[in-house]
Amino acid sequence: MEGANLTRVSEFLLLGLSEDPRQRRLLFIAFLSMYLVTGLGNLLIILAIVADPRLHTPMYFFLANLASVDVCFTSTTVPKMLANHASGRRGIPYSGCLTQMFFFIWFAGIDSFLLTAMAYDRYAAICHPLHYATTVTPRLCGLLVALSWTAAFGNALTHTVLLTRLSFCTHNQVPHFFCDLSPLLKLACSDTFLNQVLVDTVGALPIIVPFAGILVSYTRIAAAVLRVPSAGGKRKAFSTCGSHLCVVSLFYGTLIGVYFSPMSSHTAQKDTVAAVMYTVVTPMLNPFIYSLRNSDMKGALGALISRKPGFIK
Repeated sequence: MEGANLTRVSEFLLLGLSEDPRQRRLLFIAFLSMYLVTGLGNLLIILAIVADPRLHTPMYFFLANLASVDVCFTSTTVPKMLANHASGRRGIPYSGCLTQMFFFIWFAGIDSFLLTAMAYDRYAAICHPLHYATTVTPRLCGLLVALSWTAAFGNALTHTVLLTRLSFCTHNQVPHFFCDLSPLLKLACSDTFLNQVLVDTVGALPIIVPFAGILVSYTRIAAAVLRVPSAGGKRKAFSTCGSHLCVVSLFYGTLIGVYFSPMSSHTAQKDTVAAVMYTVVTPMLNPFIYSLRNSDMKGALGALISRKPGFIK
């Protein structure tokens, strides 16, 4: 723990997305708008699922959990960025930076595991429809959600605890709009070998293992659908997976682009743009993807919005 005692930096400076004051004002308006849309959209998804008994199924149970986590995920980074833009300050305390990084890694991991659980749900529904009700039980759904939170928590805690052993000297400018693990490791003035090894091994598991599970699930789904004789049956089967596939592509496409591409191709600007995609844009788009492509969800949202205030309980 010697490295922790050598820490000289009491706060970090988040450089944000732009130095230009005019651009910063536009960015403030844009990110505030996206944050409000994200919160409202995901809240409506949750309320619609809770209010409509037809949506009390495993698929929508996972979707409600995903919507909740997306709000938390966005709230770890955007409010602090908006506060810095509004106040003109860029500083974040050392403890606040580590706390933000912990919750960012935690909620990102939960998102990843939940997307895998949703892929398994679709696999069971399409490939084993006769056994679906006895396979994907409420108990199993609750267990999968609990495991998602627990596994992601362990991963986030490991990286955060190991970061506290590093010392940070005079360089405290983070070329990002939030405290991410990679730029913080680059600022450390002590040996980061152990941290980097764990990033490449343990840290990669919450992305690689769930992504592999999703690929296996959809490989089997595709094989099952191709055996369906009618074109209408194939379209119906694929339509239940379309929304999930769109979300998976957005989420993992940007994550893999940032954390699994060659280091020589990385620039601060490219990494920041990709981070904006998976921390802000994807959580904002998820409610639209699931509502616009799903007739049951559109019906539930329409019923929820059309209710008179006096009838909402």
